[in-house]
Amino acid sequence: MLQVSGLNVYYGESHILRNVDLSVPMGQMVCLIGRNGVGKTTFLKTIMGLLKPRTGTILFQEQPLTPFSTDRRARMGIGYVPQGREIIPRVTVRDNLLLGLEAQRRGRGRKSEIPEEIFDLFPVLKTMLSRMGGDLSGGQQQQLAIARALMGKPKLLVLDEPTEGIQPSIILEIEAAVRRIIETTGISVLLVEQHLHFVRQADRYYAMQKGGIVASGSTRELSQEVIQRFLAV
Repeated sequence: MLQVSGLNVYYGESHILRNVDLSVPMGQMVCLIGRNGVGKTTFLKTIMGLLKPRTGTILFQEQPLTPFSTDRRARMGIGYVPQGREIIPRVTVRDNLLLGLEAQRRGRGRKSEIPEEIFDLFPVLKTMLSRMGGDLSGGQQQQLAIARALMGKPKLLVLDEPTEGIQPSIILEIEAAVRRIIETTGISVLLVEQHLHFVRQADRYYAMQKGGIVASGSTRELSQEVIQRFLAV
């Protein structure tokens, strides 16, 4: 689904990502782990076209992504939930969700339906459609942000720290929803996460340090040494 090779990204002359290689197979969840400030969010922003690589290739379903703008990448089938959620606070939950349809439009007529599958995954949203997004709790906003990305029917869902600042019970709900999304739709997930229980839900992990990939493997084989190096505070 996604193949990244030799990716180098700079902020000015500061070398942030260093020869990053990473792949996300179809229908699997891949987790990128690492301490704060090592380049994980920079990597996701580069995938989405918000940052431009100096060298390297990004292939999505074997098609180069570099020539395409961020909105075009969304229309190609990449759904992005950024760190901090970035829902629109003074817009209703319904309208936040309907914004997700923009990724499908491709110039076609306007749609205004929210699929029932969204409410199956996140039942709380159905009871809050008329509330302002900013009035929701942090966990509810995160569910809204993921649901909004799913409205575009992505083939790859990119999640940046979806459990950050969220109470444990909601974390478990989000974990279960993401696994259900994969199992029922077959889409792929690229996850940046530091919550160990969520990391272990992934099929494969990559560990990043100082902008480079320094370890990878099956999450079934995720050792305590790797956890201490890349996840422990």
